[in-house]
Amino acid sequence: MEKEFILSHIDHTLLKAFAKWEDIVKLCDEAIEYKTASVCIPQTYIKRVNEKYGDDINICTVVGFPLGYNSTESKVLEIENALANGAKEIDMVVNISDVKNGDYKKVEEEIAILKKATGDNILKVIIETCYLNDKEKIEMCKAVTNAKADFIKTSTGFGTDGAKMEDILLFKKHIGPDVKIKAAGGVKSVEDIENFIEAGCQRIGTSSAVNMLK
Repeated sequence: MEKEFILSHIDHTLLKAFAKWEDIVKLCDEAIEYKTASVCIPQTYIKRVNEKYGDDINICTVVGFPLGYNSTESKVLEIENALANGAKEIDMVVNISDVKNGDYKKVEEEIAILKKATGDNILKVIIETCYLNDKEKIEMCKAVTNAKADFIKTSTGFGTDGAKMEDILLFKKHIGPDVKIKAAGGVKSVEDIENFIEAGCQRIGTSSAVNMLK
C-alpha cells in the first residue's frame, strides 16, 4: 500500500489529558505535511487550532468521551460548541450503560439526536467494543444504521482493549450500506493499519501512524 493512501485514512490523534499546546501544534503540522484525513483533538484546543490553521486542517473532536454516560443534552451542547469553534467531525461515545441494560432503542434515539445536531458534518459513533458481547455489537450496528450516523467506530483507546479484526468483520455483516467503519485503539503497526484498510475501514484512529510511516 502506498504511504499517501494509508495516510489519507488516518485520523491523526492526540487525546491525552496532559496534551500541551506545543504537542497539538506538532500534531497539526504533521497532519498538514503528511495529508492525514483529520486531526482528532480535545475540545479545549479546537478554537485555537482553527484560528491558527483555518481551512488547512480538518478538525475532529470527541463528545461524551471517554465513558459515554453524559446526558444527551450535554452531548448536544458539546457538539454545538465544537462546531461553532471550527470542528468538522464528531466522534461520540454511546451510553454504554444503556447498551449493557439492553435499552438499544434509547441508544439509537440518542445517536439520531446527535446526528441532527451534527448536521452535514461527519458523526462517528464509538461503541467501545471491549465492553460488549457480539449481540450488543450487532444491536449497535443496527442503532448506528437506523440513526443515520456516518461511521461506527470500535474504541476510545481508553478502554481495556482496542480495535480487533473480528469486530470489523462483524460490523461489515450488520451495518447498512451508508455506514463506514473506523478502527481505533491499539493500532500499533503499519501492518495493523493495512490489514484494517483491506478489511474495509475507511478511517483509522491512531497517534503513531505518521511516525511509523516517516
